Amino acid sequence: MGLELLDEDWDRALVLMAHPDDPEYGTALAVNRWTSQGKEVSYVLATSGEAGIEGLAPDESGPLREVEQQRAVGHVGVKNLEFLGLPDGRIEYGLPLRREFARVIRTYRPQVVITLNFDRAFGGVYRNSADHQAVGRAVLDAVSDAANSWIFDDLSESVWSGVELIAVFADENPTHYVPVDTDDIAAATSALSEHREYLTRLSPVPIAEQARNQVESVINHDDQSTGPRVAFRVYR
Repeated sequence: MGLELLDEDWDRALVLMAHPDDPEYGTALAVNRWTSQGKEVSYVLATSGEAGIEGLAPDESGPLREVEQQRAVGHVGVKNLEFLGLPDGRIEYGLPLRREFARVIRTYRPQVVITLNFDRAFGGVYRNSADHQAVGRAVLDAVSDAANSWIFDDLSESVWSGVELIAVFADENPTHYVPVDTDDIAAATSALSEHREYLTRLSPVPIAEQARNQVESVINHDDQSTGPRVAFRVYR
């Protein structure tokens, strides 16, 4: 069975992921489409990615990666960007994480929440990070927590039950797609290119080429009836 078109009858979305650059590895394609439609998309990242660059100390890396992320969001129309300051590489699934995410969801009051693959692997082969696994699981649970006045009733933010769907990017079993065009591809490539320090440490390939190859790699061109598209798994 083919993928369904992801419903776009909504106004506010929250991208809730673990690290700087996580949204740029494909989700930004859809984000640019949505902000171009006038939708409000906010980014909340659990960490500053301070443990993500080998050879660069966390107290140097974290502020640098925050700046790169701030530059990146400007390419795709995102105005709200928040870092939660959780420890990069050491996020643990549990009640404290669910509580923090419930607070965030109650604060931003989105209709759509987007997170990243939280399976053990990408493509069934490449190991997924512990942070991605913990964050994605907690996002799913926190959507319910945010809507329940008896869970985390110490939070000052009022409950929010308006999340209509959770979209997971890079899931092994996608269910829905979002069409993208050349403007979205250009914007997402520019956004990923802003993570210069991170990409430089990953590969000697020029940054612009790395970014373009990565963005193109997640676009599906197979269905001529829908054109280029990116896929998500949707939970309701």
